[in-house]
Amino acid sequence: MKLTIESFLPILLALLFSPLIVGIIRRTKAFFAGRKGFPILQMYRDLWKLLGKGTVYSSSSTWLFKLAPLVSLAVALLACAWLPFGSFPGLVAFRGDFVVIVYLLGLARFLTILAALDTASPFEGMGANREAFFAVFAEPAVLVGFAAVSGIPGGRSLWSALSALSAGSYADNGVVLSLTATAFFILALSENSRIPVDDPTTHLELTMIHEVMILDNSGPDLAFIEYASGLKLWFFFVLVADTVLPLFGQGLLLRTGLMLVMVVALSVATGAIESAMARLRMMKVPQLLGSAMALSFVALLLKGIL
Repeated sequence: MKLTIESFLPILLALLFSPLIVGIIRRTKAFFAGRKGFPILQMYRDLWKLLGKGTVYSSSSTWLFKLAPLVSLAVALLACAWLPFGSFPGLVAFRGDFVVIVYLLGLARFLTILAALDTASPFEGMGANREAFFAVFAEPAVLVGFAAVSGIPGGRSLWSALSALSAGSYADNGVVLSLTATAFFILALSENSRIPVDDPTTHLELTMIHEVMILDNSGPDLAFIEYASGLKLWFFFVLVADTVLPLFGQGLLLRTGLMLVMVVALSVATGAIESAMARLRMMKVPQLLGSAMALSFVALLLKGIL
């Protein structure tokens, strides 16, 4: 696969607009709550402010605590660079590349858990335990969902499979694509610590998962983590949009414009979901993630891969 200027567009769009979708979610929640809310561009200001602040480290933490934010940001950038954006290819594509993406996301999760344990904080250790437990359900669902999409005729790499999708793909594989898109959206909420799995705005340590693991982070480290969270949210939204895009045609400008519209629509939908329902009880979260895993497996079975 040749590198072209278009190959860099997915990562450039992710870098520019990933904080924006967080702002859209916040404004949607504020609208449903009858409040004015933060400006849509507030996350850009927050990131800039955090980058200008100093960093405080616990005396019990080691180099792992300093390494985790950098790795999380680097992995999020790599994942966004790998994923095509509508008609624009990613930077890298090879047979079975989706397995590498899953392992990269797993690496970022692993180091985040280690960093939380490295602080010797019981609250952060509790959040790390929950994160590791829910990963048992989430990561297989992501991997199987990728396998189902890559099984669509057109290629075995993520780029070749997604780029081969057309309006006719839904005639033969509409059920598979619909199931995987639904599973990816559930995983987008789970993997990015959104309601109903987690509440990114809460300050109650006993109910937090991801947020409690980063309580000791500050300054640029916290900016890297927040930026990585926005990039990861962008990654899953673009993945859902890439999966359902064949419904709308294949013109270059049309697909690119519709990709942006669909990412915004998914952001609004996420904000609406968070406004309409409360966070699930901890014992109910595995059932939600199990439903995403079941959808991915059914899609894979329907493709006749198993």
